[in-house]
Amino acid sequence: MSAPQSNVRPAPDEVLVDIARYVDQFPIDSQEALTTARNCLIDTLGCGLEALSYPACTKLMGPIVPGTIVPHGAKVPGTQFQLDPVHAAFNIGCMIRWLDFNDTWLAAEWGHPSDNLGGILATADWLSRNQVAAGKAPLTMRTVLEGMIKAHEIQGILALENSFNRVGLDHVLLVKVASTAVVAKMLGLSFDEIVNAVSLAWVDGQSLRTYRHAPNTGSRKSWAAGDATSRAVRLALMAQKGEMGYPSVLTAKTWGFYDVLFKGQPFKFQRPYGSYVMENVLFKISFPAEFHAQTAVECALKLHDQVKNRLDQVERVVITTHESAIRIIDKKGPLNNPADRDHCIQYMSAIGLIFGRLTAADYEDSIASDPRIDVLRDKMTCVENADYSKDYLDPSKRSIANAIQIFFKDGTQTENVVVEYPIGHRRRRAEGIPHLEAKFRTNLARRFPVRQQQAILALALDQARLEHTPVHEFVDLFVI
Repeated sequence: MSAPQSNVRPAPDEVLVDIARYVDQFPIDSQEALTTARNCLIDTLGCGLEALSYPACTKLMGPIVPGTIVPHGAKVPGTQFQLDPVHAAFNIGCMIRWLDFNDTWLAAEWGHPSDNLGGILATADWLSRNQVAAGKAPLTMRTVLEGMIKAHEIQGILALENSFNRVGLDHVLLVKVASTAVVAKMLGLSFDEIVNAVSLAWVDGQSLRTYRHAPNTGSRKSWAAGDATSRAVRLALMAQKGEMGYPSVLTAKTWGFYDVLFKGQPFKFQRPYGSYVMENVLFKISFPAEFHAQTAVECALKLHDQVKNRLDQVERVVITTHESAIRIIDKKGPLNNPADRDHCIQYMSAIGLIFGRLTAADYEDSIASDPRIDVLRDKMTCVENADYSKDYLDPSKRSIANAIQIFFKDGTQTENVVVEYPIGHRRRRAEGIPHLEAKFRTNLARRFPVRQQQAILALALDQARLEHTPVHEFVDLFVI
């Protein structure tokens, strides 16, 4: 006969306490992190502006009930929508993730920490507008930048040693946890209330990775993070109203997260929370491609001139890569939609070799129907390099190495072109930032007239001025 289970409510799990203490008490004083956060902010918003050119994205946006306008609500950049913070978070999160062009974090788990901007910016804008309406001081963009740093850190540190994808869970659960914690702090919740809010995020239903993998790859992967960050705002608002938490949500026997969803294993941590993740985050500067393939596309572009007039002479193409890339984006067979194609290393590399480019439009049916792409894909083989896999996880390197070599039917071959670090890597930051700013200028021009572009740029590129700008004034610059 088993002993009865104790009904004594335990102290909160240490993981919850550490997250709450970090968002509640840790001061952000790293200038590198703040500068990188500003670059991340403009890049992320720029990615969202580009996505607004795609009806598949915009059809999901706007209020749930058409025509609804929320007084003092959060505004959605690049649109005329003014919504409640929960749905504004979904809108912003959806547009910034749609094209798979915002920042990336690669570790045991991967993901895109700037996905949290949906909840952070929507909440900050909503709070700022309401405080001004009440005769109080608005929030400033420094609050947004600090919130971004902390959300990046929570998501990224949890990802360093803990692989959620290996148990079939999607990384957007970390977006929900990180956004919940940061938004709860922005709402002014007490330490205990932040703990409650974070527990609600862990106990919530978690997304499967079904929509990221063959044979079910689909467009949900483009709005899943928007869904997660908006759900975070909802949970934080519930905690603000006094909704109770679940202190042993992770460790409870049988019913906790570890036993139900993580094979009974507790989380492992490599380092304490600080500003490490923002300082080391990876920017997608050149290509809207799943990040494990970024360097492969760089290799392909280097080889374009050597192969573009010899496509019919190619016998085989060898892509040397790392284990994570093989597990996630090594695909054979039919590719059914853009979401399938931007997670196929062979497709992305083929586009680079054939056309000398890779843009969001290259995933659409009009380009994918070119028969040369699948012919070349069929000749490609992915091979793991153990050193690439090791360096991918090395905290001092965090490389994302790929190499491509082409063998022709006449027995000749190209050199084996290797790129270890993409242009968006911290080791190439000085080289990358001018390209990041150019990417932002291009994306502004997609949506706004010249004068509006200039006003946004003048503020967005001025660190000190931006940090002191009220959030609602910043967001108003992006209204069409």
